[in-house]
Formats: sequence, C-alpha cells, structure tokens
Amino acid sequence: MSRPLAQDLTPEQRSLADAVSEIERHVSRGGWDGPVRVFALINTQSALNSDPDLAEQLPPATVQLALTDEHHLTSVEQEELPNVESLEELLGTIAWPHVVAGCAVVAERVVLPPAAESEIPTDPAAALQFVTSHPERNDVRMAVAVLRTGVSWCAIRAKSNDSDTEVAHGPDLVPGLIDAVRSTLEP
Repeated sequence: MSRPLAQDLTPEQRSLADAVSEIERHVSRGGWDGPVRVFALINTQSALNSDPDLAEQLPPATVQLALTDEHHLTSVEQEELPNVESLEELLGTIAWPHVVAGCAVVAERVVLPPAAESEIPTDPAAALQFVTSHPERNDVRMAVAVLRTGVSWCAIRAKSNDSDTEVAHGPDLVPGLIDAVRSTLEP
C-alpha cells in the first residue's frame, strides 16, 4: 500500500491517512458522477480479536499488518443509505455504535474559483445552470474521515487531474465536512 505523504504523522494519523487513501482509490475505480458513499472504520486488530473468523474474509496482507499495527483500520462500506435530498441530511441520519472507531464519507462537488462565486445567482435553478456551465468549474471528489479520537484526514481528487498521483491529502482540507462527519460519531 502506498503512503499518501512523506511527512511525519502519528501512528493513528498514518493509519487514518492510509484508510482514506485506500477508500478514495476504491471509489475512483468506479469513475465520476457517483453517489455519496459512507464507510465505517473499524480497528482491524480489535475486530480480529472479537471475531477470529474475520481473518478468512480479509486479504492475508491486511491480517499480517493488523497483527503488528494496533492502529490499522478496515473500512466497511455502508449500503442501502437513506434516500435524502442532501449530504447534510444524510449525515444527520447516521449514528455509529461504539465498535466503530471512525467513519468516512466520499462525495463529489463542483468548485469554482473564488472570483466566480460572487457571481452565482440567488435563484436555485439559475445558480445550478451557472455553476454547471461555468468554463472554470472543476469537479472534485472529497474523501473525508474522522476518528472518535478527533483525528481527521482528507483526500481530494480533481477531475481535471484524475490520477492517483495527483490526489491532495491533509488533515484539514475540508473543515466544514470534517465537522459534519465528526457529528455522526457524537453520542
């Protein structure tokens, strides 16, 4: 597994960064214009201790890594998400049991340069037309994850640079979405 960054990270940050990178690559294989996707993040070592049969379902390399890395995370995609109007509404419907160490959300958005944002019409239909036809628009895919400990990590891929080597990584690239994802972990 490739590491998203060379900078020094704590073991917990490194495990989360690796999980987010893996999730983002997995989603990217499906192409663009996909739905919002949600993943539970489970501590692999704890899961294997609770259910040794799980080792049969995981790749052998993952099992070996989990034996030596107490922070290793396994992502579990959540299927059959509620049919809602917005990402915010979806996140408002999610609550995780304590066995879930964290969660990740992957969503696509259209971004415009800051100068163009002030020109967006107030009428929703006109705004949609403006954004989708703007010559400087860029589609991005954001993968954002948060652990119960508060550690966060993000990966952002632009459609205009759709390559595994061109994905931006960092702990706080999408602050608003980080806060929204974090709220799903609150009791």
